[in-house]
Amino acid sequence: MKIDHLVVNVDKSFQESKQYITSVHSIGLPYMPKWGKGTKGFKVSNLWMGKEYFELVHIKKADGGGWVKEWTNKYNEGHRGLVGFALEVENIDEVYQKLTDRQINVTFPEPLRFRWFFNLLNKTMPWRNSYLPTFKGVPFQFFLQQLNDEKSKSFMEQYMVPNSSENGIEGILEVTVYGRLEDEDRKIIYALFDDYEEQKGALNIALGNQTIRFIESSEHRVEVKLRCNNESYAGKKINIHNIQITNT
Repeated sequence: MKIDHLVVNVDKSFQESKQYITSVHSIGLPYMPKWGKGTKGFKVSNLWMGKEYFELVHIKKADGGGWVKEWTNKYNEGHRGLVGFALEVENIDEVYQKLTDRQINVTFPEPLRFRWFFNLLNKTMPWRNSYLPTFKGVPFQFFLQQLNDEKSKSFMEQYMVPNSSENGIEGILEVTVYGRLEDEDRKIIYALFDDYEEQKGALNIALGNQTIRFIESSEHRVEVKLRCNNESYAGKKINIHNIQITNT
């Protein structure tokens, strides 16, 4: 299991403002917001970082145009920031069964489908997702993702451009979530992750060379540290709503 990508609800200015796009480029993250999937109801722009990425989503119509219904509803209610936290798994059916056995109400693994080209065609993505319940204390949810096969994985990696790895920024190293966790939230975390450690006011989850941290706080915000091997960009940062991204 590893951090795959973060889904972020954004205002359209994060996809259209030339000033903001330039600020993203200035920290070594190539950003082409006009690229990415979408329909008349939603637009996705990607920030590719090695084999991880951010998925910035602007909802253009109230129905979301085929986007994830729960995330669309949150967007329409005014939510901005992290809404979906994707974890890549090797065997999604096995993890689904483990969570079900542990009394977690997780959705059955299914591919993302949406209608496009004037609602005439169906698009099915080459992976399956399984969604865990949204947390009570912080406004996002974990979800599992597995590509159909290695051929699909290689195919998708060809489209992960432009990529910050060209600038020595290799991927997501650490995600820290500030906020409050309810008992139901902790139950989800305990069921999902095998390697975690609790300290006073903190819960740390080890995923190989990546880390997820939950820090007790009255204010919800997110900090993301990227693995940066380029001194020219080290320490530089940008914000996406209440998310701060820093090269480390």
